[in-house]
Amino acid sequence: MEIITNKVGLLNFNHKKRILSTKKRVKYTLKEIKKNKVSYLFIAPYVIIFSIFTIAPVLISMYLGFTTFNILEPPKFVGLENYVRLFLDDDLFMLAITNTFVLAAITGPLSYILCFILAWFINELRPKIRALVTLIFYAPSISGNIFLIWKVMFSGDTYGYANAWLLKWGIISEPILWFINPEYMVTLVIIVALWASLGTSFLAFIAGFQGVNKVYYEAGAVDGISNRWQELWFITMPLMKPQMMFGAVMSITASFGIGTLVTVLVGFPSTDYAVHTILNHLEDYGSIRFEMGYASAIATIMFIIMIVTNLIVKKLLSKVGE
Repeated sequence: MEIITNKVGLLNFNHKKRILSTKKRVKYTLKEIKKNKVSYLFIAPYVIIFSIFTIAPVLISMYLGFTTFNILEPPKFVGLENYVRLFLDDDLFMLAITNTFVLAAITGPLSYILCFILAWFINELRPKIRALVTLIFYAPSISGNIFLIWKVMFSGDTYGYANAWLLKWGIISEPILWFINPEYMVTLVIIVALWASLGTSFLAFIAGFQGVNKVYYEAGAVDGISNRWQELWFITMPLMKPQMMFGAVMSITASFGIGTLVTVLVGFPSTDYAVHTILNHLEDYGSIRFEMGYASAIATIMFIIMIVTNLIVKKLLSKVGE
C-alpha cells in the first residue's frame, strides 16, 4: 500500500509540476506578446486573413468529410461512411490514387531535379544572360494556360503540327489522336506537366544560389574540398536548405494538383480514366455532382497525403551535407 501511495503522490506531484510549468510558459508568452505588441500588430492582418481563408476552410472541409451534404440541405453527420465508401466501394477512387501517385512520383522528383540543375547552370552565366535565360524558363509558370499550345501542337487532326510533320515525312499514314489514345496520353501529360512546372521552385533556387557567400567556397578549399560536386554537396546545398524545402513543397503541390491540366488537355473523363487523378475525382463530386460531404472526404485524404509526403521530403533534405 505504501508503494502505491508513494506512486500516486509522485504522479500528483508531476502533474502539479506540469501545470505550474504550463502556467509559467503561458505567462512568459503573454509577457513577450505584450513586449513585442507592435510586431504582432503588423502581422495581425496576415494572420487573420490566413486563418479565415486557409485554416478555417480546411477545418470545415474536414468536418464535412464526416457528413452528407448537398448544399441545399443542412449537413447530416454520417461518421466514417464517406471514408468506408471511398476505400471499399469506389473503385474509381482507388484508380485515381494509383494514377496520382504514378504522375507525382515521375513529375515531382523530375521537376525538382530539373529546376535545381537548371538553376545551378544558369547561376554560372553572366548577369545579363542569366536574367534573360531565367525569364525564358520562368515564363511558362506566369503565362496562365500557356500549356494549351501543346494541344495545338498535338491536335488529333491533320492540322496539328506533330501529325502534319509525321504525315509529310511518311512516318504515319493517318493522324494520331494524341490526347485520346491512352498509349500517348499519359506520356504527353507528364511532359506538359514537367514543362509547366519550371516556375516558382526554379526561381527560388536561383535566389538561393545568388545568396551563397563566396567566402564559404574559399574556406571549403582550405578544408580540402577539391571539386564543384563537393562544393555543391557540402557547402551550397546545406546553405540553401530553406530554398530547397520551399522548392520541394511547391513541386509536391504541383505534382499532386495537376488535375486542371489533365482536364484541359484530355477532357473529363479521360479515355479509360487513364489519367484520372484524385483532383479530377474531387472536381467530379464537388463541382458536378455536388456531393460536398463525399468531396470533402476526398479533399481530406489528399491533404493528408500531401502532408505526409512533405514530412518525408523534409526528413530527406535534413540529410543533405552529412
